[in-house]
Amino acid sequence: QVQLVESGGGLVQAGGSLRLSCIASGRTLSSYTTGWFRQAPGNEREFVAAITWGRNTYYANSVKGRFIISRDNAKNTVYLQMNSLKAEDTAVYYCAISVVTETTSHLDYAYWGQGTQVTVSS
Repeated sequence: QVQLVESGGGLVQAGGSLRLSCIASGRTLSSYTTGWFRQAPGNEREFVAAITWGRNTYYANSVKGRFIISRDNAKNTVYLQMNSLKAEDTAVYYCAISVVTETTSHLDYAYWGQGTQVTVSS
C-alpha cells in the first residue's frame, strides 16, 4: 500500500519561508519522479516543482528562484523549501509520484498525499 504524507504547512507572512515534507511508505521515492502541486479555492490543481529519480529538478515559472525541491533517500522524504512567499502562493499543497521521468501533468501522477494548507498573509 502506497502512502504519501505531507506536513509543514501553516500560516506565514509574505516574504517568509516554509519547508514542506512528503514522507512515503510502500514505495521508494528515489525510483520515481516526485512532484509538488497546489490548488487554491476555485482554481485547478497546478504543478509547482518535481524531482526525478536521477535528481533532475524542474519548476513552474511562478516559483522558479524562490522554491527548492530536494530529496533525502535515507528518510524516503522529498522536501519543498519555499522562500519569499507571496499571497498568491496560498493553496493546499500536494505531493505525488509518477513513473514518467519528467512531467508537469497531474494526470501522470498515480499516487497522492492528502495535502497540507499553506496560507500567506499580505
